[in-house]
Amino acid sequence: MSQRTWFITGVSSGFGRQLADQLLERGDRVAGTVRDTGKVSDLLKCYPEAFHAEVLDVTDTAAIRVVVERSFGQLGRIDVIISNAGYGLFGAAEELTNQQIDQMIATNLVGSIQLIRAVLPHLRAQGGGRIIQISSYAGQVAFPGNSLYHATKWGIEGFVESVAQEVAPFGIGMTIVEPGGARTEFRYGSAQVAELMPIYDETPAHSFLGMLDPKNGLAPGDPARMAARIIESVDVEPAPLRMMLGSQALESTLATLRKRIASFEAQTDLAASTDFPPGE
Repeated sequence: MSQRTWFITGVSSGFGRQLADQLLERGDRVAGTVRDTGKVSDLLKCYPEAFHAEVLDVTDTAAIRVVVERSFGQLGRIDVIISNAGYGLFGAAEELTNQQIDQMIATNLVGSIQLIRAVLPHLRAQGGGRIIQISSYAGQVAFPGNSLYHATKWGIEGFVESVAQEVAPFGIGMTIVEPGGARTEFRYGSAQVAELMPIYDETPAHSFLGMLDPKNGLAPGDPARMAARIIESVDVEPAPLRMMLGSQALESTLATLRKRIASFEAQTDLAASTDFPPGE
């Protein structure tokens, strides 16, 4: 297996850190973005030649382009881009502030879109590459109390599915990774919760509180195994458009999609009733 060079956003924790650890250990090069280099000081010390840390806030579009340009300039060919930076925000829709809404969309959705747009010219120029977008099975299944998170994940999945068709002729493969619940800081540390309104207590909108409490049982997903499957996917040709990680996530997604398909199939006559009659 030849050495690859990877560019990963958000490597200070979670999947980003797992990916960086495994890739560096096997001898690959990694350019990783963080908001505080102190959180990756151990990687800088252990892998001074192979690991390149870049300070980046993905809500800053101009900075994304600067960091991407510098990384390709310094490293030459970058084989794989992993758009990983993001976080969770929980609360009923009316409990969220305008600032929380704007920040989440800027980070999870616009930041990912702008990263992909920034790397495409470089990948085309080098004759191809792979883009991996970390999403969630929440890009397929919706739960109460997660409306803005779902909005960003459903949005980025539509964007990637479209762009994947645009760039396939240039040898660029794109994969949407949809992990289920995993034992990362995302759920048990970095997740943000809105200022809750008592009117929603004891309703489905606040059911997420039980999920965020480790006392109620830990998530089944192993971040290390998930990261390994993501890395392995780069060897698959053509690039899989979607990759579901976690048996619970797959079961929930399949059940949701079956219900959705059944609902659409039940509307066959309704849908046809809005067409012009044949020949008109």
